[in-house]
Amino acid sequence: MGREYPPAPLVGVGAAVIEDGRILLVRRGHEPLKGEWSLPGGALELGETLRQGVMREVLEETGLRVAPEALIDLLDKIVRDESDGAVRFHYVLADYLCRVEDPESERTPAPASDAEEARWVAREDAGPHGAYRVAPLTAAVIDKAFRMREEAHASASPSPFQT
Repeated sequence: MGREYPPAPLVGVGAAVIEDGRILLVRRGHEPLKGEWSLPGGALELGETLRQGVMREVLEETGLRVAPEALIDLLDKIVRDESDGAVRFHYVLADYLCRVEDPESERTPAPASDAEEARWVAREDAGPHGAYRVAPLTAAVIDKAFRMREEAHASASPSPFQT
């Protein structure tokens, strides 16, 4: 089944990889979103679980090994042809909050596969009006991922009132 003008929606995965207050972004090398900054991710392969797909896509696009921690959201990404309104791309996306598993010395992303660039970006630069101008849907996923990470750290911190 082709990705462009598909007869049915395709399943895609995305990774919000957060480290030291930064998010991992890639600049897409192919449609959809060619040339735009986004989360690493892509289409799920036959026989692959969602988590396996996230790990494979991040490795292919950035060279980094990650572990999915939690599902952030399930989303529809539908792109229509401007001339006739036909569905050009339709993905059902499962975005995961991930952590890097590589040693500290090996956490520099290297673009590969269908990514033109890969880099760590400050949270404030990864929005629709930031330096990297991600799509509004992606910005919402990034915001939710940062909130989830902050909540996880807050609940893991011992209370000053505990003895």
